[in-house]
Amino acid sequence: MFGRSWTFMGHTSELAREGDVLTATIAGYPLLVVRTANGLKAFHNVCRHRAGPLFDEERGNCGSALTCKYHGWVYTLDGRLRNARDFGAAAGFDPRDYSLFELKVETWRGFVFVNVERQAPALASHLRPLDARMGARDVGALVHTDRRTHDIACNWKLYVENYLEGYHIPLVHPQLNAEVDAAKYTVMVEGSACFHSAPPKVSDGVYDGLWAFVLPGLGINVYEHGLMMERMVPLGLSGTRLIYDFYLAPEAAADPIKRQQVISTSAIVTAEDKWICERVQANIDAGVYQAGVLSPKHEAGVAWFQAFVAGAL
Repeated sequence: MFGRSWTFMGHTSELAREGDVLTATIAGYPLLVVRTANGLKAFHNVCRHRAGPLFDEERGNCGSALTCKYHGWVYTLDGRLRNARDFGAAAGFDPRDYSLFELKVETWRGFVFVNVERQAPALASHLRPLDARMGARDVGALVHTDRRTHDIACNWKLYVENYLEGYHIPLVHPQLNAEVDAAKYTVMVEGSACFHSAPPKVSDGVYDGLWAFVLPGLGINVYEHGLMMERMVPLGLSGTRLIYDFYLAPEAAADPIKRQQVISTSAIVTAEDKWICERVQANIDAGVYQAGVLSPKHEAGVAWFQAFVAGAL
């Protein structure tokens, strides 16, 4: 599911200077994007010598080269092996045979995505439904303000199913329920994306009433002053890591009160989702639950996601 799909990595503003690097590990795949003199390049974050890591932080700058942290092999920013440090003479060894494993990298409205499958369809086709739904929203000028990480003791697919329906909002999310009209909550599936919308009840709330999910594990939470990109990362059978990257309009990013309002509201909703998802996972693990029935009114997104998983398996 993840090896053939586009994975969100960050924003081009985080890769502004030559040598700037973003890394992520998604479903076991160690990924790396770097800014070169000729644009962005993406690789597996894996040295060709003995699989050491090339960059050990989530973001930063590597200078003019990528250097393995294990034995010091040095690669140019476009992936060519420049120096096998203190390797010694070896018959048949040709550095040209040991370039980094390259990935496909493309951008959408300033956001950077990579794909492990080099022959994957273009990112534009994958995100066409999202692009149409976002319309004229200007996200290119947004500023990366914060990152938050949350670990949840449930299978990643269970968390995704929770994300894909608003049926639970009146019972699980009292603050969110006060901000949006859950009675008018709608779900629409189109291609690789599932859209959720609910009219805001208040004029000064955090949410803009639009959420999007893009297969296999990316949530896009639209706010009044920006958005949050939510990566849903599997951690084995019973664990999920949520990586939240907040991008706000410059004026909101410079306002500590607005920034904190967005982050605090998000944290409250996440804590509530964590509680219910962990309880559901425990009940499933008990072996009592077999299979339920899905609401045509509320859970079309859940059915769509389950069909995707079944097809992949």
